Amino acid sequence: MAKIMKNYIFITEEGYTYQPNSESEIPDIENMQVIGFSKGSSSTEAFEALKKENQYLLKTSFDEVFAYEISNKKYTKYYFKS
Repeated sequence: MAKIMKNYIFITEEGYTYQPNSESEIPDIENMQVIGFSKGSSSTEAFEALKKENQYLLKTSFDEVFAYEISNKKYTKYYFKS
């Protein structure tokens, strides 16, 4: 039986954004950042695939990433900690 592959978006609440042409040393906005999109039979499998396909992510300093399953029917949130 084939695995059902689900789509996930991975997001972190860590990080800040500066407005264009900002000269302030203080970030303007606390925000969420999209880490990437991936597929897997589970959120864990998709997260491992995301890291394998985008190895530069291993060099980032994000400590907490969470996932939303992307579906037309429902939204399910999963958490990951490094």
